[in-house]
Amino acid sequence: MAKPTTALTVLRTEQLTPHMVRVFLGGPGFESFAPSEYSDSYVKIEFGTPDQPILRTYTIRSYDLDVKEIAIDFVVHGDMGVAGPWAASVQPGAEITLRGPGGAFSPSPTADWYLFVGDETAIPAITASIARLAPNAVGYAVVEVGGPEDEIALDAPEGIAVTWLHRGASSDAVGEELAGDNAPVVAAVKALEWLPGEPHVFIHGEAQAVMHNLRPYIRKERNVPAAAASISGYWRRGRTEEGFRVWKSELAAAEN
Repeated sequence: MAKPTTALTVLRTEQLTPHMVRVFLGGPGFESFAPSEYSDSYVKIEFGTPDQPILRTYTIRSYDLDVKEIAIDFVVHGDMGVAGPWAASVQPGAEITLRGPGGAFSPSPTADWYLFVGDETAIPAITASIARLAPNAVGYAVVEVGGPEDEIALDAPEGIAVTWLHRGASSDAVGEELAGDNAPVVAAVKALEWLPGEPHVFIHGEAQAVMHNLRPYIRKERNVPAAAASISGYWRRGRTEEGFRVWKSELAAAEN
């Protein structure tokens, strides 16, 4: 069944880091929209034209019923792509259409500990998930970004050890020696002390690093069951979202 669509108005934007812009959406359409129950609640945003829409998927960073606004964070790399340049230049009053929402992950309150891992694209979902943890929650949050200027404050419980990894360049500019199989986040996660008890794992980001490196480690070496591990690629180097969808379909078919 097709997801519902909602037309929203840009209220304002905020430059969070050199490579991330937060866009606040509201207007009359706000009343007909509600995020899913999950902390990784996401929408597909329509760009392009009504006859030929270009869809891009983004996590809802926050939903504020009191002030009637939704916040979505966009990674921006100059004029690359579709959504980033739009977020960097859009003005208040512009309208945008969302499809959804969807979602699949929320941190389980019964887990013994938590592992959140990702790159810039996963920061909104990681932040929203951490906000739902109990004050006594323990575990790790490991986030890979270009440099210290790309860090965003994570209001995590004291028991969640937050590690920021700096690859030295934005994700679009980094060389192969620090991407994919060689992404710093891969070695960092494998070096973590594995805590006792049952974890709940959330790992999202660049597909080669996540699907070909971290997922086998978590699922096979650490024997974390699928029900306790949300692991998927948000994007893949050198591919548009359309090309990435094709790649994911091919990967899923090969695994069946």
